[in-house]
Amino acid sequence: MKKAFTYQDEKSNKFWTIDYFGMTICVHYGKNGTIGKYEMKEFESQKICEKEAQKLIVSKMKKGYQENPTFDFDNCLYFDIGEYGPHPKTSHPRFVAHFTEEFYYDCGDEEAPFGSDEGSDTLYEMEEVIRKKRIIDFATFPKHLIENIWGMHYISVDTLDEKAVRDIAKEHEMDMMQSDMITYATAFGQIEITGKLDSALKKNALLALKRFAIMYSDGQLTATQQTMYNDLLAF
Repeated sequence: MKKAFTYQDEKSNKFWTIDYFGMTICVHYGKNGTIGKYEMKEFESQKICEKEAQKLIVSKMKKGYQENPTFDFDNCLYFDIGEYGPHPKTSHPRFVAHFTEEFYYDCGDEEAPFGSDEGSDTLYEMEEVIRKKRIIDFATFPKHLIENIWGMHYISVDTLDEKAVRDIAKEHEMDMMQSDMITYATAFGQIEITGKLDSALKKNALLALKRFAIMYSDGQLTATQQTMYNDLLAF
């Protein structure tokens, strides 16, 4: 169950949303026009969760909030809560609807977009930059992150020729690996946060998945990588 409420008077113009499906309550609140803040809490059962959710709703309405059935959930930015990591309740509805495999929210699976250190750090850095600037160039963010924030070397995918890729990897394997992982993590991250995907970033992310497979699995995408590739291609 997902509901939105708004409050407006001469001084305030605020929103408050609540998502309480299952045993978890997630609230998102702030001033209209801002990113706002997310909070989440788990309960022992769905019954308890629904009861607590109703209490929260009643308390908000007593304070003057009015339910807004036309609230635009698609036009919000979605940010993870540190202790929970990637979660369906803090991900854009389009991400949740399209990327249905559980590994998309896995923080321990190295193959998952946000499961590696590189992927997790990429998502965190994206959120930090967006909070400060609101608008970023997602297509160039992987290079910006690696070279301007981390002080390392970004290697774009200029070829998928297996010999050429392996020759470059002889001297720059770590740079190439991180470039690929951060590129496709950025693509999935943009969708998770905004529900949109830059066309140039999509192309680069698909190429990065293929080059990564050349380096580490003889050019064959693993089952997880193939799912990621197909899902990203279809988005």
